[in-house]
Amino acid sequence: MSEITDLDALREAMAENSGQPEGPARNTRAEELLTAAEKLNVPLAVIEALGHQLKVYNYSSEKGKMFVPFARLLRMWDERPEDFDAYETHSLHWVFKWVSAGMLDQPHIPLASIEKWLGEMEHRYRLAGHSERAVRSAAHSVAAHVGDVARAERAYAAWLAADRDAMADCHACELHGQGWWQAEQGRDAEALELWRPVLEGEYTCAHEPHTSLASCLVPLLRLGRLDEARACHLRGFRLVRAMESMRGAYADHVEFCALTGNEARGLELLAERPAYFTDDGQPRSRLDFMTVVALLMDRLTVLGLGDRQVPGPAGREWTARELAAHAREEALALAARFDERNGTAHVSERARARMARQPLVERLPLGVRSARPIPPPVPATAPAAVTGQPDLPALLAEARRLSDHLRPNAVEAWAAAAEAAEGVELDPRDRAEMADHEAMALGPEGAGLFERAAALYAEAGDPGEALAARARGAYVRALAGDVDDAAEAVTGLYDQVLALYAADGTGMRQTASVVMSRARILTRRAHGGEGDRAVLAEAEAAVREVLALVDGRTGQDVRLAARVAEAQAMLGELAGLAGDLETAAELFARGAAAFVAAGLPWFAVEYEARLASLAHHLGDVVEAERALRAALEHGGAQLEAPGRAQLHLQLAEVVGGRGDAVEAAEHALEAAHWADEAGESATLGAWARQQLGGFLLRQGRWAEAAEVLEAALPDLTAETHGDGAVVQTQWWLGDCLSELGEHRAAAERRLQAAEIARHWPEQHDHATLAHLAGESLGQAGLPAEADQAYARAGDLWRALGDTHGLIRSLRARAWLALRAQDGLDEARGLMAEAVRECEAAREAVPDEESRRQIVAELGQTHGQFGDLLTRCAVERAEDASVRDLFEEALTQVVRAVEVFASLGDGALHSRTGAELAAGRLEADLDRPADAVARARAVLAAYEGYDGAVTGDGDGEAGTVRARRAEAEQLLHLVTERPH
Repeated sequence: MSEITDLDALREAMAENSGQPEGPARNTRAEELLTAAEKLNVPLAVIEALGHQLKVYNYSSEKGKMFVPFARLLRMWDERPEDFDAYETHSLHWVFKWVSAGMLDQPHIPLASIEKWLGEMEHRYRLAGHSERAVRSAAHSVAAHVGDVARAERAYAAWLAADRDAMADCHACELHGQGWWQAEQGRDAEALELWRPVLEGEYTCAHEPHTSLASCLVPLLRLGRLDEARACHLRGFRLVRAMESMRGAYADHVEFCALTGNEARGLELLAERPAYFTDDGQPRSRLDFMTVVALLMDRLTVLGLGDRQVPGPAGREWTARELAAHAREEALALAARFDERNGTAHVSERARARMARQPLVERLPLGVRSARPIPPPVPATAPAAVTGQPDLPALLAEARRLSDHLRPNAVEAWAAAAEAAEGVELDPRDRAEMADHEAMALGPEGAGLFERAAALYAEAGDPGEALAARARGAYVRALAGDVDDAAEAVTGLYDQVLALYAADGTGMRQTASVVMSRARILTRRAHGGEGDRAVLAEAEAAVREVLALVDGRTGQDVRLAARVAEAQAMLGELAGLAGDLETAAELFARGAAAFVAAGLPWFAVEYEARLASLAHHLGDVVEAERALRAALEHGGAQLEAPGRAQLHLQLAEVVGGRGDAVEAAEHALEAAHWADEAGESATLGAWARQQLGGFLLRQGRWAEAAEVLEAALPDLTAETHGDGAVVQTQWWLGDCLSELGEHRAAAERRLQAAEIARHWPEQHDHATLAHLAGESLGQAGLPAEADQAYARAGDLWRALGDTHGLIRSLRARAWLALRAQDGLDEARGLMAEAVRECEAAREAVPDEESRRQIVAELGQTHGQFGDLLTRCAVERAEDASVRDLFEEALTQVVRAVEVFASLGDGALHSRTGAELAAGRLEADLDRPADAVARARAVLAAYEGYDGAVTGDGDGEAGTVRARRAEAEQLLHLVTERPH
């Protein structure tokens, strides 16, 4: 750390410290700098160091420390105001507002002292000639804090009525404060309208839109504007995450999680900021934080998770129930201190009301990975009779009703009946149906139970159902892989049931069940037959036998109607195996429609999904989209989480493919949510988040996209998702971070993606990513690293034969070289190399269109070469070589004019732009006649211009207007200048 020997060195050190992250380390450095300033024996140095200390304290968790340096500054002002320059005079009066707000945050400062301070602030502002607007704003804050609504409303009106001047808070902060008051009074819509310009980025500052994005969350939820609330949480949390001073805003995001069914994410937020539990430099924000901690822990306890371990104050382990009690006690103790100071109960009432808030939405999916905490299982209870015992007859009747009509949850109903029947003597039929449905629930492991059910059906005098149960057992053996044995077994059962049916020994339902089991097993064998025509034909004949038996004879029997629908779909499956995809799609559609017509839409889901896949393969995206939507609609509440996630993800792909990024993002969001619910966060959920991030990026929602993509990355692996998905995610994330101004982080992402793409056979992506990394590194102020990345990209562009990429990398390196001391020669050399590459490529291109593109690139390169030399000349205004640089720049720009002119009207705007640049250089070289000629040439080029030469509507007309205006301005400048 270099020694501070003068005011300039002190200022440089303070500027460097201001750029460090908020927190104790920055504050400690500010204290060291004050000590160094005192040794300089320069009053202004001490004043500036005290101001710096005030600033870093205010933007930290140690706000309570700012009163001492402010008191010292105020004393210095009163004793020797002439020691303060204009900036420090302004700053001194500005921080009066920080101090008044800071006093409210500290319950040990008496209210009388705060009121006295407001009078002092008003007096000093009046003496300095400032408006009373900032004073009225501070008075409103005091009245609102103590709960004096009438006084607060008067102060609010006076605040808005006073003139804005240099002491008023910035527009963003004022609008936040005004919106906060409206929301406090229950006027949520008015609050959001006040916040709108801040949320939309019209007004910003160091802490805005950070605080407005946090404050708007609950009002948005109360108004049911859930999509906006989600977006504001993702955008806002990203802004406050790294800012230690924003504990109150951070608390708003924790509260949002507690009120939207995102308790798990709330716990993640608490874990990120352990110091927030104990930092005591700003008691009011600690009160806010502990209040929402209690709210979140209470939510977990209500969900049955009171004994779950949670993040809490350091030094011990905490359960949710324990932390809820601790946080409530701390919050109410802090609130009581404020109320004692204020002489009201307002702060405690407000804290209690906030802790008692109930969820405003059951679950609001956020897109980021955050699985819902799973409460302990609650034992299922059976309906009870008057005696309090389970009503077994009612359970049996309900189970039969559900199974007879193929309703969802029939298997669960039979399980409940079986549980209630333990120790009860049942007739064989009841025991048969219980065993049969238990076997269905077990799938391939249920073969033995199907045999048990068959024996019981036989004992009950139903030989047809016994055969059907054994056929079901054969089918589950086929599912387990034993297809040939299953086929052999079902053949015998098939022969027996047909004979029994012919002798009126069983009914249509039982016979159809066996015939369908046989068709299923043979279709299963067709899947493994590798296109064997005989196997396919046998399976198709078996399926058609189901239709021959049942079709037209279903009556009101839902089970028989289901057999017809399934048979149609199975024919589609077999057509697909035979390679007839169009017929397969038609039959899947027919089967799905039959299920819906039978009142069994949930069975149609599988076949609509298959139809969607086939339609997509056949290029019929309209039908694919229809089928996916139908599958989601038919599944309704019965659709399980994994299937729902898959369908939404496929629909996101289809909708996004036709350009609707907004709806595609909605489906990707749903897919991520249901994947988390299904316990597939790391697999299907990662895919969904990756897609969601891409669709948000396409909408320009950079912060939301970045938050989602960062949540996806830890789960995306080359083994599971492919390295292409990892690279694409890093790429998109780099784009987002670049748009957000986080250039160093963007460079890291782009370099990480480039390192993976380096190993791919095709190197275009590698080159593009290296080039983008160069852009980010340059914008991050790392010119050496940026040059290295551009050089890497240039080598790749050259190897790929991409002249355009190579030329742009050379030009970028030239601009970087110019930043270095004595970097002109290197910059000039790189631009000259770019020119040579263009000229060589112009001679080698195989077709006219490619030649025109290279010629345009040459014109751009000459133009940039001229701009680079001009900038260098301007920066060396006192140097004797300036005129030579202007001459050299003019030579390059004139070449650009000539090159663009060779392209005719297609490059008109590029030519006139270069012509104007040449004219300005002619003027700087004191050649007015040449400058005038250039300006008039531009006006002549647009004489009678109707916007149709290379037109694109208003944009084209705007370019023409701008060029004409620049030419007129140049003419005026040259003709009015004395010579």
